[in-house]
Amino acid sequence: MTQTAPASPPSSPPPRPPLRPERRLVLGLQHSIAMFGATVLVPILVGLSPSVALFGAGLATLIFHLLSGGRVPIFLGSSFAFIAPTALVVKELGPGAAAGGLIAAGLMYLLFSGLVRLFGTGRLLRVFPPVVTGPVIIVIGLGLSDVAVDQAKTNWGLALATLLAAVVTSVFGRGLFRMIPILVGVVAGYLVALATGAVSAEALAAIRAAPLLGLPDFHAPTLDWRAVAIIAPVAVVTFIEHVGDVIVNGRVVGQNFLKSPGLSRTLFADGVANISSAALGGPAATTYAENTGVLALTRVYDPAILRIGAVFALLFGCSPKLAAVLRSLPPGVLGGVSILLFGMIASVGIRTLAEARIDFAHSRNLIVVSLILVLGLGGAAFPISVGGTSLSLSGMALAALVGIVANLLLPAQKAEVDASPEGERVIH
Repeated sequence: MTQTAPASPPSSPPPRPPLRPERRLVLGLQHSIAMFGATVLVPILVGLSPSVALFGAGLATLIFHLLSGGRVPIFLGSSFAFIAPTALVVKELGPGAAAGGLIAAGLMYLLFSGLVRLFGTGRLLRVFPPVVTGPVIIVIGLGLSDVAVDQAKTNWGLALATLLAAVVTSVFGRGLFRMIPILVGVVAGYLVALATGAVSAEALAAIRAAPLLGLPDFHAPTLDWRAVAIIAPVAVVTFIEHVGDVIVNGRVVGQNFLKSPGLSRTLFADGVANISSAALGGPAATTYAENTGVLALTRVYDPAILRIGAVFALLFGCSPKLAAVLRSLPPGVLGGVSILLFGMIASVGIRTLAEARIDFAHSRNLIVVSLILVLGLGGAAFPISVGGTSLSLSGMALAALVGIVANLLLPAQKAEVDASPEGERVIH
């Protein structure tokens, strides 16, 4: 059964006039700053080079856009899902073996892409109705809230100054300033940090000593089947995360990216991008919620701006001085902007439920949403074993899987409305 599609669906973004080149550059810089903190944190935790991670993130993003048709405004940065197995392999077998294992994980994405192409995206979409995708998007945003708070509580004064500057710019700014609240917030927070002595003397000395240009410390991968067995199975979990991130990105932008360019294509692009980052000696690359939060806040959805941000990431990787400046950002500043970015993601999930007109008078819908939220946000973890390798299914991946199963098993009580950009459709 089909309803008449409205002329302008609520999730469709209003058209914007073309942006001038200098504005596009500033917006691209904002995206690179938004991803910087998490992207450099992962290699520090696992024992890899932050400069290689930045260069790899920029390269991975450009490759993803090239292979997905340049229509999906996604940025790829260091993946947190691979931290534990990568750190173990780096410690026991060396960074080359870790790179080989991460390349194998990228190859698994190519396998998943082929399976989706074989069986069709339509079957997958039927298990991701709004009653599932809405709360999963909320979990994506709120699941990162502890990261934002942990950063902010190191210096609440800096966090609040940064957050206030970003909010004021977003609400009361005009012209270009209204489009770059995150960049304005970071600059304002950093100036406050400099004025209050919150930037350490060691960080300032590192900025002065760092050369302006220099190639990252690339290293070649090696094949070690032990590393492959430890790292590659994690791709089973990140596959679910990829689906969730593509869905939330499409909800923000107002397009169905699972349909066009298609999930098989985004999976293939993500896999090749991951391989490119790992081949240089960097961590696994994955789609970033931080940059989707920037999209939701600024309402500037041009994928070319994400590519500009990727070029900045390449430059950061090749400029030790620029990287040192960004590394000197106090956690309080990063926490201030993260509070806003991750909250915007959760708000998109709430909007998804509202636009789909989910009837919470029915216990079925309440149960599905409740299971996703509690298991996704409560720290639940389900251990599994794949090929003798122990994994832990938790967070958004666990929430999505439980939500899908509950939605399929519980009998539908009322049709739901999918408020997609193509028009409202009644689904069952």
